[in-house]
Amino acid sequence: MVATGTLLTLVVAATASLFMAWAIGAGSSGSTPFAPAVGANAISVMRAGFLVGLLGFAGAVLQGANVTEAVGTQLIGGVSLTATAAIVGLLTAAVLVAVGVFTGYPIATAFTVTGAVVGVGLALGGDPAWAKYRQIAALWVLTPFVGGGAAYATARLLRMPAVPERYAIAGLGGLVGALVATIEFALLGSAGEGGSIASTLGTAVPGGTVVAAAGCAILVAGVLFRGLVTDPETTQRRFLLSLGGLVAFSAGGSQVGLAIGPLVPLLDDVAVPLWAVLAGGGSGLLLGSWTGAPRMIKALAQDYSSLGPRRSIAALIPSFAIAQAAVAFGIPVSFNEIVVSAIIGSGYAAGGGGVSRRKMAYTVLAWAGSLLLAFVLGYGLFVVVDTLVT
Repeated sequence: MVATGTLLTLVVAATASLFMAWAIGAGSSGSTPFAPAVGANAISVMRAGFLVGLLGFAGAVLQGANVTEAVGTQLIGGVSLTATAAIVGLLTAAVLVAVGVFTGYPIATAFTVTGAVVGVGLALGGDPAWAKYRQIAALWVLTPFVGGGAAYATARLLRMPAVPERYAIAGLGGLVGALVATIEFALLGSAGEGGSIASTLGTAVPGGTVVAAAGCAILVAGVLFRGLVTDPETTQRRFLLSLGGLVAFSAGGSQVGLAIGPLVPLLDDVAVPLWAVLAGGGSGLLLGSWTGAPRMIKALAQDYSSLGPRRSIAALIPSFAIAQAAVAFGIPVSFNEIVVSAIIGSGYAAGGGGVSRRKMAYTVLAWAGSLLLAFVLGYGLFVVVDTLVT
């Protein structure tokens, strides 16, 4: 039976986690997935906020376990986060993200949460998890180059006169179909494990998983090609919205871990399964997307690049791929960094027109500053609170 004092502390920690989930939903996971589609006038701002909330919730429940466990148990060695440490870390990060939401600048959520959790963990007496830090740093550093470079190459492909647009988009759609077929979902695997569409279908077809994934790719490419022949404008718009939906789903699977990860070490004290905590975090993301995301969607869609459908498609495909790689390896990643880098890359494919260099510079400074500030505040505030409590 849980003592009253312990239960009260856990309630406060859960409330801080819910606030963090709201801030994430209103910021990175709620704003970035559909920003290119809004910029291309494929969907309205309010409708984008509504859809991204629902899809983010689904991603949180079906794909959120990997990043959640990484944030909760792999950023610090030697100690487990206490309820007090979780509260201080979550509130520190949430306030910084909320400031970004209301000022219109996309603070990188993964940077703030990682900095805050590492800060409180070290103040608690833990050891640096250098191996995990190297993984995280590698992804964070490579994301602008890989995502921006892939978006640039894709946008250039779509602009090449020698390649008919219907062939290029259909081929890209086939690639996306193969990726969707191979990512893992909680519902498709055995207890405690995920499973992919291709692995599930592969048990019933000759050639197994590879043939099933190839079949999904061919099916998507064929449907897209037919649509691009009969009604190219509508088909292109639907493809763009589908990509936004996939990125929104991936955002939920990744970003929910930033909100509820610090609670994982506390679950041993209460009989609450991880899926229920994921659902609670997903609800926070949904609420944040519905109430706060439209402001950031508008900022991203209008301030970074004047996007058309082709450049938006070019931005969303690498965003989806990088996001799913981060989910698979359990690495906290900033969706602001992913999508903004891709938007900029696709913008430069058109000669750099519409890309705000001033906004880019401020954004990069905000990313770096949020990591350092969250670390310092997390460490310092925990020391103060721990001293007062004890």
